[in-house]
Amino acid sequence: MIEVRNLHRHFGGFHAVDGATLKIETGSITGLVGPNGAGKTTLFNVVAGVLPPTSGQVFMGGEDITGLPPHALFHKGLLRTFQIAHEFASMSCRENLMMVPGGQTGETLWNTWFGRKRIADEERALRAKADEVLEFLTIEHLADHKAGQVSGGQKKLLELGRTMMVDAKVVFLDEVGAGVNRTLLNTIGDAILRLNRERGYTFCMIEHDMDFIGRLCDPVIVMAEGKVLSKGTIDEIKADERVIEAYLGTGLKNKDTVG
Repeated sequence: MIEVRNLHRHFGGFHAVDGATLKIETGSITGLVGPNGAGKTTLFNVVAGVLPPTSGQVFMGGEDITGLPPHALFHKGLLRTFQIAHEFASMSCRENLMMVPGGQTGETLWNTWFGRKRIADEERALRAKADEVLEFLTIEHLADHKAGQVSGGQKKLLELGRTMMVDAKVVFLDEVGAGVNRTLLNTIGDAILRLNRERGYTFCMIEHDMDFIGRLCDPVIVMAEGKVLSKGTIDEIKADERVIEAYLGTGLKNKDTVG
């Protein structure tokens, strides 16, 4: 689904991503882990079009998508979520979902005058789909709540719901579990697994909770100092001496969470 070839992203003399090469296989849930400052989020930002690469290439389904802006990647089915949720706080959870699909009839002034029936039909369909997504994520009871007033974990579920409104092909999840209580984290994990198994979503996720990674991800890719250090199953990663050394001897074998 995604192939990254010799990717570099420099900020002055700092090489945040320094020749990273990796593949995200279609239909997989790939974990991306590494110490703080390893270059994980910068890699996400380059792949998702938020930042241009200094050099290197990114391919999606064999097509060179290097440097394409986020809105162009959105229409190709590549989406990302953020560590801090980006909701429309004053709108309801349902309305947040209904906003996602592009090219809606009501977006043009002409259609608001002469295409009212078409707009109404479209909005009914969007509302029905939004309600289906909320039910899938088990947060249908929040449909009419303002998105800015729900919990952090529920906002993460809402971000995941946005990807369902456009039937994404590949979703990059940036610390979806950050600040989320264990009960909601399990709900988020269940939703990711169902989207992968029932709807064929491909995921790549940055996460520090190794239990969460171990439950969802195969393979797991480890980054350190802007490079790909290792790749394997969670057990292989935990036993890799290079990975343990990259985490400054914190002892992955004896820890559930790494920083």
